[in-house]
This record gives sequence, structure tokens and C-alpha cells, in this order.
Amino acid sequence: MALTIQGLSKTYPNGVKALRNLSLTIGNQMFGLLGPNGAGKSSLMRTVATLQDPDTGTIFLDSLDVLKEKDAVRKVLGYLPQEFGVYPKMSALDMLQHLAVMKGITNKTERNQMVDALLNQTNLWDARKKALSTYSGGMKQRFGIAQALLANPKLIIVDEPTAGLDPAERNRFLNLLSSIGSNVTVILSTHIVEDVRELCPRMAIIANGELLLEGSPAEALYELKGKIWSRVVSTDEELRALEASLNVISTHLVGGLHEVRIYADSSPGEGFTPVDSGLEDVYFLNLGRQTKTN
Repeated sequence: MALTIQGLSKTYPNGVKALRNLSLTIGNQMFGLLGPNGAGKSSLMRTVATLQDPDTGTIFLDSLDVLKEKDAVRKVLGYLPQEFGVYPKMSALDMLQHLAVMKGITNKTERNQMVDALLNQTNLWDARKKALSTYSGGMKQRFGIAQALLANPKLIIVDEPTAGLDPAERNRFLNLLSSIGSNVTVILSTHIVEDVRELCPRMAIIANGELLLEGSPAEALYELKGKIWSRVVSTDEELRALEASLNVISTHLVGGLHEVRIYADSSPGEGFTPVDSGLEDVYFLNLGRQTKTN
């Protein structure tokens, strides 16, 4: 099942241009949508999830016109938004039962089997009768995936799912996402580069509502091979001088000093050493390029 987005634009009443003529094709796989906060990721996900209309553009899920056949799309859609609200006093078991009925699963035996299977798949079986208000952040996100998987959706959207999770809960959540299967289109919208590197065979980077890059992480990394250079500087003056004269794509504090990463075809000067490129370099390089052209 392929999701085809063409020429999507959206400007909100306050004048914010959330999407700018964005076109993207997402196949039957885990697809990473990377971008900083405010990049337009949530606006794109809400539009695909039939929660808002764009000003211009089209979206097709195979032959389904997402903007005109919203009810049909919702039947095959699972959605975990960035802000996922639940009835806090209800248990996970009762809430999933309620949501399953709303999804049209009226056969009690079928519904019980599906809900029990999802509680086991998300490792929530032992806590199934506890109130959702008592769940940790990671447990709530796993419950969010459970409700998104109700009725065997063909398209699943998860928006910033690991933000705020501790490392252990993040790993549990990513393992859960990776187990969903290959016959479903999953869009993982995030600003966390590592989430995409670990899970997604295809990715896109957007910022200010524009598509900056689309492809595989491996292809993007290959393009930077031998072009990332590193140097540690001890003063802010040195850092500002390098930023003024070279293509600095990122800086990191290492033991109180600045590690500067440079994009250059050859050595940018004394003290620089070549380093392996990472997906974070791809991300910051593309964001930097857009900033310079705007």
C-alpha cells in the first residue's frame, strides 16, 4: 500500500505556513519523517490522518482519495498523535474494548481475541486492569500503539512517540514498532535522529514545511563519506572564527570543550581529522542548507 502526497500546502489563520508545496511517496515499510519542532511534521500527519484539510494538494492511499473518502481511510488507519488523551480512570482493557466497538468490531469473541492479543503484544497484559492514569509515560505510549493497531490497519501514523521517554522505555517502544510487520505502512514522525536510524529503511527530512531530502539513510550517509571533519576547540572565539569561515554543521560539548564537525570535500585545515559520518550529520547539513537559502 503506497501513500502518495502531491503539492500539499497549508497556511493557518494566524499566517503560519505549515506546509509548502510538499510532495512525497511512502511505500509499504517503516518510513521516518525527520524535522525540528515546528517543521510541519504534525501538520502533515494530521492532514494524512483526515483531521484537517490542506489549502492545496492531493493525498492518495493506493486508490483511496484521502481528502474525499475520509470515512474509508479511517477504517484502515491507526493513529498515535503527539498528544494522546485517554479516560484516566478507565483500565487499558476497558478502554481498548470501548475503542474496538467504536472501530466497528462488534463481534464479542473477535473483539476479546483482538484486545487480548494487543495487550500481550504491547507487554501490558499484567497491567491491563490498572487505571490508565497510573501508567508510566512509556506504558501510555505502548497503550497508544495498541489502540492504533485495532482492526488491523494498513496505515499507521505515530507522531513524536519517544519524546520524553527514558532510555529503557524508548528501547521497548522501538522494539514494539519494529515488530509490527512488513505488510503495513508505518510513518514515524520525530525530531530524534536515532529513532529513524534504528528503524527506517526510508526517510525524509522536512523543515519550515518544505521537503529537504528523501531517500534511504544508507544512501544519505554514503553521500557524506569522507566529507565530515572534526576538531576540538577550547574557546568560544575559536568556535566563532570557524563558524565564520567554514561550513560548520554541528557542535557538541565534549568534556567542556567544543567538538566542531565540518562538511568539506578535503581537509579544512590544521587540526582537523576525518571522521565517520552519521545520520545526525545528514540532518544538520540539510537544515543548515535550507537556513542559508532562506
